Amino acid sequence: MSDLSFDLVIIGAGPGGYVAAAKAAELGMKVACVDKSYLGGTCLNVGCIPSKALLESSELYYKAKKGLDRHGIGLGEVALDLGAMMGRKEKIVQTMVKGIKGLFKGHDVSYFVGTGTVVEAGKVAVAGADGEQLLAAKHILLATGSAPAELPNLPFDGERVISSTEALALQEVPERLVVVGGGAIGLEMGSVWARLGSEVLVVEFMDQILPGMDREMAGQLGRLLKRQGVECRLGASAQGMQVKDGKVKLTVAVGEKESVESCDRVLVAVGRRPYSAGLGLADVGVEVNERGQVVVDEHFHSNVEGIWAIGDLIPGPMLAHTAEVEGVAAVERMAGCAGQVNYDAMPAVVYTHPELASVGLSEEAAAAAGRELAIGKYQFRANARAHCMDEIDGLVKIIADVETDELLGMHILGPQASHLIAEGVLALEFGASAEDVARTVHAHPALSEVVKEAAWAVAE
Repeated sequence: MSDLSFDLVIIGAGPGGYVAAAKAAELGMKVACVDKSYLGGTCLNVGCIPSKALLESSELYYKAKKGLDRHGIGLGEVALDLGAMMGRKEKIVQTMVKGIKGLFKGHDVSYFVGTGTVVEAGKVAVAGADGEQLLAAKHILLATGSAPAELPNLPFDGERVISSTEALALQEVPERLVVVGGGAIGLEMGSVWARLGSEVLVVEFMDQILPGMDREMAGQLGRLLKRQGVECRLGASAQGMQVKDGKVKLTVAVGEKESVESCDRVLVAVGRRPYSAGLGLADVGVEVNERGQVVVDEHFHSNVEGIWAIGDLIPGPMLAHTAEVEGVAAVERMAGCAGQVNYDAMPAVVYTHPELASVGLSEEAAAAAGRELAIGKYQFRANARAHCMDEIDGLVKIIADVETDELLGMHILGPQASHLIAEGVLALEFGASAEDVARTVHAHPALSEVVKEAAWAVAE
């Protein structure tokens, strides 16, 4: 067993891990990163990036079939080449993986392929194809991410009952797809396959899709998805399944009423579980909660000296950009700097069409916090640029304190919402008022004017 010494060893090469590695190197640390599978983690390889590639391709296909005639563009018969679409997705993934390799090389980060296990404080064993190596480190950062959560009555088999991983690599368009779970992953994957021709049913246990997001905005998105062929059945649960005549027979219950839904595949998208098993945490005394998450303080330090954790491995939003900023803050703390994360200004995006983006408090959360609210709204259909783009569905909703005008939340359902929400993030970060946003000059004609007008609706 070889012995290599580092200032920091990171287990996990996903967004949190590789961003933290680069930042630590910039701060003068000698850094190693360990991953058992692939650079970029789930997000890059079987999550955020491939799903967005398929969302973009499927949207173009859908527009070519349904909407370009309004622009005076006739294409004749539009054909789907699913293999080419999947090939494009993989090419994008590999391009980005090469980028991370270059990032590591440019920052002199040592990369080890293998399973990392904490054997004691300051020691990580790496079991790889070439045997086992022992890495010594002043600090250990756990950034192993998460895996799809499984339902006991619908275990994954990779064929009939699939996770998002398999949903990103189907070789044919399902005639009918049932998605269990109406969160971001379920809606995005359902949207992809609906655009490509699947009949899609989303089964959601709660009384709204996207539980935790602003109820009004989630309801609006649900109605738009229904127009696109995605049915969302709320207050529903998947009870179990049988396979008969090559089809899955899924029993779905809504209250006391049950129905049997026939489909080709069932996509289970009920959330993700932290990847904490097999890291040796119990052996070294790292505290883990009942959900398998590492318990950390406000600086991402565990109860064991020199062991830190970030991202999906700790309580909080399971988002790639959350892991990134947590990784930066954690290594800054290791270096004696004042790294911190403002969770009150953490955006969340659902990449359906239209997109739904949110930052800050929902109307429900703000009211529950005892705030007296002033709410401004503005529709995209009143925006000239939206009409030019033929993208008039959606609205901006801004929530402020009625007495102080303090901006509390911004919610955008509409075209390019993932880009537009950055204004809300910045406004919250700097403690802006709704009037501050309203009086900020926005280019004309631009989609961002919808944000301005919603802010004026609050301020007036």
